[in-house]
Amino acid sequence: MIATVESARQGLEAAGYLASREIATAVFLAEGLDKPLLVEGPAGVGKTELARAFAAAAGRRFLRLQCYEGLDEAKALYEWEYAKQLLYTQLLRDRIGDALGGAASLSEAADRLAAEGNVFFSERFLVPRPILQAVTSEAPALLLVDEVDKADPEFEAFLLEVLAEGAVTVPELGTFRARHPPRVVLTSNAARDLSDALRRRCLHLHIDYPTLERELAILRARAPEAREALARQVVAAVARVRRLDLRKPPSIAETLDWVRGLVLLGAEALDPAVAGETLSLLLKHETDAERVRGELRQIVEG
Repeated sequence: MIATVESARQGLEAAGYLASREIATAVFLAEGLDKPLLVEGPAGVGKTELARAFAAAAGRRFLRLQCYEGLDEAKALYEWEYAKQLLYTQLLRDRIGDALGGAASLSEAADRLAAEGNVFFSERFLVPRPILQAVTSEAPALLLVDEVDKADPEFEAFLLEVLAEGAVTVPELGTFRARHPPRVVLTSNAARDLSDALRRRCLHLHIDYPTLERELAILRARAPEAREALARQVVAAVARVRRLDLRKPPSIAETLDWVRGLVLLGAEALDPAVAGETLSLLLKHETDAERVRGELRQIVEG
């Protein structure tokens, strides 16, 4: 459980996330104040992993909603299993005929059918999506709304209602209220500006690329097979690469891929030759790779 900033830091570390004091404080406050946490920063700095670690540290079930352009309320909440409904309709055809038998008019038959409507619009046919899963979860849950900036602004208004009420409505079934209000973490890569209304309801945390010391600590924890000297060289080189004007600066995950690839190749130190041969592990666009190759010796040797 998260009772102090230090326990937040320890809980995150136990879940495999090395948190700074600022990050641990934000997690502690989000849990203690029961407020959503909006985490912003460039892609690949560990925003999603922070949410996973937060859930583990708080003992909450982890649920993730991946946002994209065109995501609407229905797709985020639930779906009906129409094929299953149709199958039930076919299997119950005779019983439907019995129920409608003897009706004096189409209007009376329609009224009888309407009275049985809940048979086909019930929870047995409902497929809950992450938001509804979080609201109806029997155990405390953490809902990650990942890359909320990719969704349309209209989706934010719907999210605000959910965050404020802790409840969602399915028109055919009514309103579901959270037994355990879910903790909510939203992430953004700043693809577009988020509304002031959403920001006002959230605690804010900005995560940038890690310092040399923190990234080295991550390598020690996640790639212990790498020699200390190699890990230090890789971290320093990646920091220099990120200072270049690149289409996609390398993420922490790509730093880990690079150092693991170097270890697999038997490299005990980083030199321009082996760095040039393995740039595909670090950079995902050829224009970025060409830019780095032009300054490779300076990047590697500092």
